[in-house]
Amino acid sequence: MRFLVFQHLAVEHPGTFRGLMTAAGVDWVTVELDAGETVPPLTGFDALLAFGGPMDVWQEAEHPWLLPEKTAIRAAVRDHRLPFLGICLGHQLLAAALGGEVGPMTAPEVGLTTVELTTEGRESPLFAGLDHRSACFQWHGSEVKRLPEGARILAQNAHCPVQAFAVGACAFGLQYHVELTPATVGEWGCVPEYAQALETTLGAGALARLNQATAAALPDLERDAALLFANFLGIVRAAAD
Repeated sequence: MRFLVFQHLAVEHPGTFRGLMTAAGVDWVTVELDAGETVPPLTGFDALLAFGGPMDVWQEAEHPWLLPEKTAIRAAVRDHRLPFLGICLGHQLLAAALGGEVGPMTAPEVGLTTVELTTEGRESPLFAGLDHRSACFQWHGSEVKRLPEGARILAQNAHCPVQAFAVGACAFGLQYHVELTPATVGEWGCVPEYAQALETTLGAGALARLNQATAAALPDLERDAALLFANFLGIVRAAAD
């Protein structure tokens, strides 16, 4: 199988998914849009993944590549019926590309939190075998305010009502991060926009505390990531049949 990966920052790469893709025999092509790389033709790919970034979906003047990215996501999901998995910014881009609305939150959501699967989420093949209420990692200041037509909420919490959603049978957005590695918190803490959100939300010295808490939770987070990826891989295979 061959996956196309949209990346928006050097340190916001597929993370632990890289090892999972390699182990599954998946070949992937990364396009780093913020570095000026362009979207290739979608033919020849079995799935599209889009990861996070410090920009917002509406900042098209500052980041003109957001327009062709949204066009590509819309074409992948609507026209090519490609399985799609978007994380954080990728989740918001899926909503925006398909006619939903994304906007700033009242307060950022940063750190280890919990999300709970909805009835739709418990029935979704993406979350098969995962706990209905689980810990996850967050670092975002915007959220999906209005879902695209026909979308279904799969996970939520009190801080952010749309933590995961699905469009059709094989397009998914996750507001929270599942791709963490031991280096993630330290790498993201060096991004000015992320550092500001971290200090605003959790106070001075938050980076060291978050790094310690995430390291302790990482085995469970990695287990859940591996299961979710395996589920997504099953969805990709089913879509190819």
